[in-house]
Amino acid sequence: MPPTLASLVHHSALKLTVRAGEDRLDVPVRWAHASELADPVPYMEGGELLLITALKLDAEDPEAMRRYVRRLAGAGVVGLGFAVGVHYEDIPEALVRAAEGEGLPLLEVPRRTPFLAISKAVSAAIAAEQYRAVTAGFAAQRELTKQALTDGPEGLLRALAGQVDGWAALYDASGAVVAVAPEWAERRAGRLTGDVDRLRDRPAPASAVVGGEDRVELHSLGTGRRARAALAVGTAAALGTAERYAVHSAIALLTLTTERSRSLHAAEQRIGAAVLRMLLAGECDHARAVAGDLYGGLLDAPFRLILAESASASAARARVEGAVSAVGAVGAVEEAAGAGAGAGAGARAGAGAADPGRGGNAAARGGGARSGAGADRAGPGAAAGPGGGAVEAGRAVMGAAVAVGSGGDLLGQLVEVVEAAAARAGEAVLVVPDGERLVVLAVDGGAAVEACGEFATALEASRAAGPDAVSAAASTSVAAPVSVEEEELVVGLSAPAGPIAAAAAYKQAEQALSVARRRGRCLVEHEELAAGSVLPLLGDDAVRAFADSLLRPLREHDATGRGDLVASLRAWLSRHGQWDAAAADLGVHRHTLRYRMRRVEEIVGRSLDDPDVRMELWLALKATAAAGE
Repeated sequence: MPPTLASLVHHSALKLTVRAGEDRLDVPVRWAHASELADPVPYMEGGELLLITALKLDAEDPEAMRRYVRRLAGAGVVGLGFAVGVHYEDIPEALVRAAEGEGLPLLEVPRRTPFLAISKAVSAAIAAEQYRAVTAGFAAQRELTKQALTDGPEGLLRALAGQVDGWAALYDASGAVVAVAPEWAERRAGRLTGDVDRLRDRPAPASAVVGGEDRVELHSLGTGRRARAALAVGTAAALGTAERYAVHSAIALLTLTTERSRSLHAAEQRIGAAVLRMLLAGECDHARAVAGDLYGGLLDAPFRLILAESASASAARARVEGAVSAVGAVGAVEEAAGAGAGAGAGARAGAGAADPGRGGNAAARGGGARSGAGADRAGPGAAAGPGGGAVEAGRAVMGAAVAVGSGGDLLGQLVEVVEAAAARAGEAVLVVPDGERLVVLAVDGGAAVEACGEFATALEASRAAGPDAVSAAASTSVAAPVSVEEEELVVGLSAPAGPIAAAAAYKQAEQALSVARRRGRCLVEHEELAAGSVLPLLGDDAVRAFADSLLRPLREHDATGRGDLVASLRAWLSRHGQWDAAAADLGVHRHTLRYRMRRVEEIVGRSLDDPDVRMELWLALKATAAAGE
């Protein structure tokens, strides 16, 4: 306890006597100060015991004493010590009455007790209190460290709550409550999420005091520009010195817990990259052995493979794809058809490999849009392995990383969302960054996948609402906002898969990512492609250009009035080449239809007996129909 007036009165060597304010002796004394000024208030800070001999005071004037004592009380002076036997043999009655009127404790100091003795007693008591606080702080630090090592953050919070005689709560990067002690404080901690969000927007380290049922201190945790977590400490009164030491120790320990060393983080990323590399190469047993307890649980259940890209990487890939499509429009059509066909096969393969008993329920469970991401670079390599897409998928992940650019902040935000959700749910999640492309393995139907979907959905809604909404959404996110032009992210999500189908899942995620990029979507699930139609994929400009060039000679022929070749071709293809049925649809004789199909072959210069030609013509008709031509 700090020194009080009562402890000074009880000090046997000082021989002080209480003459007024006996009921207010329990107030702390910050210092003892002697002054003979008629008005010492300008030199007071509050909390002092003022020592006087009344050398320059008319201590027998009641009005003067009332004004004098009133000024002292207003300045926060906690007590007045009057030395008798110097200028006055006894304390004047006017001063006693004034002190009683203001409720200011008045102590009589005997002549044999020098003011210096009182100052020394106060100084020694303050030093002893500080030493006790430091000693208690070190003891608290040892206890907090012990609890952190044995029981983790939860044990640390329990110890901290006991040290401050209150409660403590830990919040993650998203502002959600991770742990609280004691349990009864969970509701109080939950009401502070808004204050935690505001604290997180300030540069770290940051702190704030919040009023309410308790006095709550909020402290950001982390060493980077933005906080990775936050600590709340609720008490009935302001923290003392020892309690402050305990809180600062808890902040340091929790920061060490939340901010793992760079070398450890890099090592984990290398392990994750190696695990992904082995999965894509079909070496599932080796992947499990390397993953161990770090990612092992993730490989024992169906997972989703997620690819995320920033805007600059997507734009570069879109330009390449556009150039390829312009050179070979036929290849673009075949790619579109192959994506639709492969979607169904890939989804079935992925789901079947994960759990043969899942059947058609995989698509139903994949309802929510979900995704994942990372922040640092640690691109994995690939090795040849079984499966048609294993080598290509491995090379794609192994490929040279693009330097982190405009979308880095969004990818970083996505990482925090994924990892925070996984940590709260106790799930394993594997995040492998590769420049501006990120590969994520997360438990199918888990909290991490759901949180990613919510992030992508919110971002897509913000884009639709306009630039102002994008800026607002970014400003409230878990990472610093970037400019409106940089707010772009595309995500592709595979169907549920198991380790044996990881390469197929990677291909599915790539296909979904490509579709998301072409459609201007933030996130596309592969199951959407498998459950839907290939026709929406025909909306690409290159596909429409190919369709127009293929059908233009037929339209030019029809424009001369010499026959309706386009309608006849559509009817014949829709009836799978059945002459009678197609002729009936057109209302013509089947010989007329045969003549028209020969004319189509002559004009396009290709045989309708070739299934590839029929496929290309049918897709061209569908593409032009989708464009309203």
